[in-house]
Amino acid sequence: MSTSVAEQETSQAALPERPKQLAMHFDTLHQQFTTGKLAMWLFLGQELLFFTGLFTAYAVYRGNHQEMFHYAHYFLDWRLGGANTIVLLTSSLTAAWSVRCAQLEQRKGLLITLALTFLCAAAFMCIKYVEYSHKIHIGAVWGSNFGVPLNEFPEHLREKYPDLTPEQLQQMGTGSFFAIYFCMTGLHGIHVLVGMALYAWLFIRALRGSFNRKYYGAVDNIALYWHIVDIIWIFLFPLLYLIG
Repeated sequence: MSTSVAEQETSQAALPERPKQLAMHFDTLHQQFTTGKLAMWLFLGQELLFFTGLFTAYAVYRGNHQEMFHYAHYFLDWRLGGANTIVLLTSSLTAAWSVRCAQLEQRKGLLITLALTFLCAAAFMCIKYVEYSHKIHIGAVWGSNFGVPLNEFPEHLREKYPDLTPEQLQQMGTGSFFAIYFCMTGLHGIHVLVGMALYAWLFIRALRGSFNRKYYGAVDNIALYWHIVDIIWIFLFPLLYLIG
C-alpha cells in the first residue's frame, strides 16, 4: 500500500508544471489558443450574418426609394463620417500593433497600443454623439417624427434644390432613411462600446503582466473583433454619407 502511494507521488512529481493561464479543460496553451480563435471566428461569422441582413434591408429600401435616399444624405456631414473613418483605421493599426507587442513581451508597447485603441474608440463615440445630437435637434429623425424646418436645411441642399420643401421630404418618407441610419449606426456604436469595455479589461490585465509570448490569445481575439467593427464602418460610411 505504501509502495503504491509512493509511486503515485513520484509520477505526479514527474509531470511538467501546468501554466497558470491554462484552463482545466485544455492540455496545452496552443490548444487553448487555437480553440479560442476558432470560437471567435464563429462568433464573428454570425456578426457578419447579422449585419448582412441590415445591409440587405438598406439595399431594398434604396432600390425602391432612390430619390428619397439622395435628398436625405445631404443631412449627413461627410466630414464627420470621414473623421470617424480615419479614427477607426488608426485604431485598427494600434489593435494589430498591440498583438505584436504581446507576442514580443513588450509590456510598455502593449499598454500604449491598448490605450490608444481605447482612446480612438472614445473619439469615435464623441464624434457620433455630436452627429446624433445635431440631427435630433433639427428633427432629422426616424419615421413620421422626421420634420426638419427649411431654415435647418443644409446649405448645399438649398443651393442645389432651391424649390425643395420640408413637406416634400416628409411625403417621400425621408424618416425611413433616418430609421435605417440610426438603426445601423446605432448598432455599430453599441459594438464600439463593447470594444471599449474589452480594451479597458485588456489594459487592466496588461498592467498586471498577464500576457506573454505564450499567452496572448485574449489580445489577439479582441483585436479580431475590433477589425470586424472597423470593416463594418468602412461599408457604412460610403453607403450612408457618400450616396451622391
